Amino acid sequence: MSQDLWLQNYDATCRLAQEIAENIHERNRQQRTGGNPAKINMTLRASLQKLKQNIAQLKESLMRASSSRRIMQSEADRRQNLIDDLLTREKQLNATFKGDTKEPEPSRSTLMAGGAGASGGIAANPWLVNESDETKGLTFGEIKQQQQRIIEVQDAGLDALAAVISRQKIMGQEIGNELDEQNEIIDDLAHLVDKTDDRIRNETRRVKLVETKSASCGMLVVIVLLLIAIIVIAAWPV
Repeated sequence: MSQDLWLQNYDATCRLAQEIAENIHERNRQQRTGGNPAKINMTLRASLQKLKQNIAQLKESLMRASSSRRIMQSEADRRQNLIDDLLTREKQLNATFKGDTKEPEPSRSTLMAGGAGASGGIAANPWLVNESDETKGLTFGEIKQQQQRIIEVQDAGLDALAAVISRQKIMGQEIGNELDEQNEIIDDLAHLVDKTDDRIRNETRRVKLVETKSASCGMLVVIVLLLIAIIVIAAWPV
């Protein structure tokens, strides 16, 4: 997998800061020797503006990555520290360019390749951002591997989160299906209760009708019996 795009942009911004520092050193040298630094001043102004834009883009990109949790919080904090250091270096470069502050002493012997303070033909730049403790002593390849491991851990975490969300989605669908079935059962029960209630009311009316008829028949029997008794008494010889 290729290197993280943010780190690529950060490295490019660091190189731009180094280039600006070297150009400021060259501009100052020309001024001391009576040269004309007008052209290099124009280049420096454009480079300083580009440096400002690059740092702003790094900040915006980091905010998006942090808010979307594409990187771990510890990595977000580390990158924020790198941006803060870049902002400090940008202010120092602007101040030195405008002549508000003097060029750092170490740069006079170490900024240009082959200077007295150079080691192995590589110029040391006092404007370079200080490394964090996590990457000190590591080669570029080791830092790249470290970032790769961090990305893999983040990917594994995202995969686990996706699996949990997928299971929860399936559970939600199953619960929804179960609720639909239960609602259908409740609807059937409600319909059955309504039909049963209607039957009970009909049977109650029938029972009352039968009771009324039974009461009428009972009174008729009593009257008939009384009439028979009267007739029998009247026909009885005295």
